[in-house]
Amino acid sequence: MKWQGRRGSSNVRSSTGGGKMIGGGIGGIIIAGILWLVFGVNPMTALQTGQAVTGGGSESSTELATSTDRDTQFVKVVLADTEEVWHQIFNEAGSTYQEPSLILFNGQVNSACGSASSATGPFYCPGDQTVYLDTSFFVEMRQNLGISGDQQGSGGQENQGKAGDFAQAYVIAHEVGHHVQTLLGISQQVNEARQQVTQAQSNKLSVLQELQADCFAGVWAQRNQERVQFLEAGDIDEAVNAASQIGDDRLAKASGGAVVPDNFTHGTSQQRVEWFTRGLESGNVQSCDTFSGAL
Repeated sequence: MKWQGRRGSSNVRSSTGGGKMIGGGIGGIIIAGILWLVFGVNPMTALQTGQAVTGGGSESSTELATSTDRDTQFVKVVLADTEEVWHQIFNEAGSTYQEPSLILFNGQVNSACGSASSATGPFYCPGDQTVYLDTSFFVEMRQNLGISGDQQGSGGQENQGKAGDFAQAYVIAHEVGHHVQTLLGISQQVNEARQQVTQAQSNKLSVLQELQADCFAGVWAQRNQERVQFLEAGDIDEAVNAASQIGDDRLAKASGGAVVPDNFTHGTSQQRVEWFTRGLESGNVQSCDTFSGAL
């Protein structure tokens, strides 16, 4: 993936973690519900996170304008790319895109949705319209999805099927997709609908929301390719491999548990690949309607 030399977003910051909540808030149970819906966090973890909103301490956030760290610079460029694309898409629809923030943290972080650890994985909090990304995320993707530290997305056969730069960009774009859903009112509508259906149906709505975020990530990739031609040989394989690895069915099998579709919250490997690919091939947000005839 070609990313060096492009503009980096000014919306990327770092956090020391373990401190005061950004934005504060009340109603831990409600926040826990949102966290579960949007991020796919285990309900008990979500509840604990929501209840942590009133925790004390101090928090430090600093813009990384002069950082030379490769991963930080990569995140800044990817976020800037999402800003450029979504501004364009919203403008075409006669609307205005509101850029999210992105917080890089190490180990633990506090947000308007509560506290979270690196075990939560990358997530988006609608309460402060911020994407949260643990710095260990890059190391974990390289180790767990089969890329070594010296493979930097340079293209070529050696990177095909590996979790390189573009796989990481896909995950960031997926979380930004949740931000787009919040701006469009989709997240709020889904949350309201989940209050009126069975648990299995509620989980299905969560799956549909996650699959739409995958599709939005694909739309971003296609539109950004048209804009700056950033894709290299093997990049699409990287993203497809990553989407496949994090399907609910595959994760259940990997953990030795039973594969129970009614418990899925993010979608199967096949579904995640299909919806990312749909967005990638169309470059059109209208192709990402996962909810038609949902229930």
